[in-house]
Amino acid sequence: MSQTAIICIANIVAIKLAYPQQGEPEIEEVVVWGRSLQLLGTADSASQGVVGYSDFSTRPMARVAELVEVVPGMIATQHSGPGKANQYFLRGFNLDHGSDFSTYFDGMPVNLRTHAHAQGYMDLNFIIPEIIERVDFQKGPYFAETGDFSLAGSNSMKTYDTLEEGFTELTLGSRDEIRFVTANSFDFREGMLLYALEHQQTNEFYDLEQDVRKLNGFLKYTGDIRGVPSRVSFSAYDSEWISTNQVPLRAVRTGLIDRFGYIDPDLGGKSHRFSLTGNFALTENWALNLYASSYYMSLINNPTYLLNDPVNGDEFEQEDRRQLFGGALRNEKEIKLFGIPVKRGIGTDIRYDDVSELNLFNTLSRRRIGSIREDEANEFSIGAFGELQFQVTDAFRTTLGIRYDYYDSKIVALRPQNSGKDDDSLWQPKLGLAYRVNENMELYANYGHGFHSNDVRAAVNTIDPVSGNLTESLDVLVAGKGSEFGFRYDTLEGFNFSVAYYTLKMDSELVFVGDAGTTEPGDPSRRDGIEVTSFWEINEHLVFDISGAKSDGHFIGLPSGENAIPDAHDLVYGAGLTYAGFSNGWTSSLRIRHFGDAALSEDEVIEKSDSTLLHFGISYEQDRWEIGLDVLNLLDEEDDDIAYWFESQLPGEAAAVEDIHFHPTDPRALRLLMKYKF
Repeated sequence: MSQTAIICIANIVAIKLAYPQQGEPEIEEVVVWGRSLQLLGTADSASQGVVGYSDFSTRPMARVAELVEVVPGMIATQHSGPGKANQYFLRGFNLDHGSDFSTYFDGMPVNLRTHAHAQGYMDLNFIIPEIIERVDFQKGPYFAETGDFSLAGSNSMKTYDTLEEGFTELTLGSRDEIRFVTANSFDFREGMLLYALEHQQTNEFYDLEQDVRKLNGFLKYTGDIRGVPSRVSFSAYDSEWISTNQVPLRAVRTGLIDRFGYIDPDLGGKSHRFSLTGNFALTENWALNLYASSYYMSLINNPTYLLNDPVNGDEFEQEDRRQLFGGALRNEKEIKLFGIPVKRGIGTDIRYDDVSELNLFNTLSRRRIGSIREDEANEFSIGAFGELQFQVTDAFRTTLGIRYDYYDSKIVALRPQNSGKDDDSLWQPKLGLAYRVNENMELYANYGHGFHSNDVRAAVNTIDPVSGNLTESLDVLVAGKGSEFGFRYDTLEGFNFSVAYYTLKMDSELVFVGDAGTTEPGDPSRRDGIEVTSFWEINEHLVFDISGAKSDGHFIGLPSGENAIPDAHDLVYGAGLTYAGFSNGWTSSLRIRHFGDAALSEDEVIEKSDSTLLHFGISYEQDRWEIGLDVLNLLDEEDDDIAYWFESQLPGEAAAVEDIHFHPTDPRALRLLMKYKF
């Protein structure tokens, strides 16, 4: 349990969402269950939502990336050590490390394009969960303001401007886990200054100690800068770890290793990220966001062991170093067209990635013994959008949107034949309809085009750097289009229920290739599914939430029985029961998370079994102190976090063997939390 639910002041945005038809209400102290906010008349789709701090502060979390699991139907898991980006699943997608789901942190994009390990790499380890005030999420390519990596959905995390109380928190967990967090805010010049510090170390549950060391720092100023209302934040992250990747099932069955064993002891990595973001309210209608980030990652991996090199092994290092700059300018205004009230939104966003090291090395015991590729990449993009929402009648509104993106890139490669320049652009129309049936129900229909970008090296490469064979160039921007129909039922008494049926087609699916340890563009695909979400504030102390999604996905153009999308889990659901007894000091939460079985091969002969985990947390708070206990994987289930099907060759094997390679879920774990508020 990262923190108990606290009584906090509802921010103005949340209040406007909750009471859209009223004037400026008086701000009162309330418990902010974001999912209880009535979004009728403000949401543009059945799958759009807001999550307030109390929604996720009460839930036990195994890792920081589980913050995204507050998005209904979202799963965060891992196939390697805790220092790298997680694996994500949503709406039947294996999103790998973030290929089609984007995250924004105080306006800064987290996903990294043309990344050494995986396209769209979304590493959330630099985030301190306790300072996240609100998460806004939306699904599908129906929203003009979101661009790259947002076909399946996106979310925006906003940090607190100020804390009601400072705190220091110490967590002690199984396998030498120690986590220390302290945060506070105070008056500074014409505004407020908030700081937070985090240190975490753990050895995890594997035979090979993971030796995770993570440091996080965060500093934010909120106030006027030369008369402009501003929010400026700085974050610093540094981490180093040893990892146990997925292991072949045959190695466990033959007794070579146990479930938590390892083949190569040299795997792991290190990473840092330093970021500066600024959000400025230039005028009543104009808002400016700026960001700059310096990033580094070195990752040692070896998914195939001795398959390609029986002497030195297949161990390799992926290295990424970049500077990231960008910003966005937004204007929103209410006007009238043909006598109809219209909300007009226009904007533009610019981003520049200067990737000075984009490398792949052969390694032996973490020592570089050969170079496969040493590249540099400069990738510039500019996007522009416009959106008009017509309030046709009191009950009916329609939204028309258009977005345009232009990408320009330059690659300088180790092999001169793989150097070059390329550019690409894409128009994306959007359409949304909403009809208010009555004070409690609203119907929605949405349609839109979107995209994800490919690694820009694929657009200019002519020679495969591993095999030396000729390669075909690929488009930088890959289009997709989707539609959604649904409804939302809300009451003012804290109950809501929503249903959405969706479909999504993509010109090329980004697929994780196990024996290469990265994502590669694949065939076109299509998904259809239905999603159900409900939140019920049973009384002032008891809250219940549940969400589930059932999808059906396949590659387009392949014969039936040979067109399954590997690792695309078609059933996901989660539910939680939370007791928040603020008056008596007790808080507890019981949560279940399930994702169904999945085909690991396109012919569906090989499958991964389903996984169901139950987490429990309880805490007692009194005056200035709090003590709590989390029990993760309460039933001690022996499930798998992830599984793949590919070839590998172990020591002693004469030839390659196709096999399931899996990463086990952590066994039952205990965490003791002690917190002091000041």
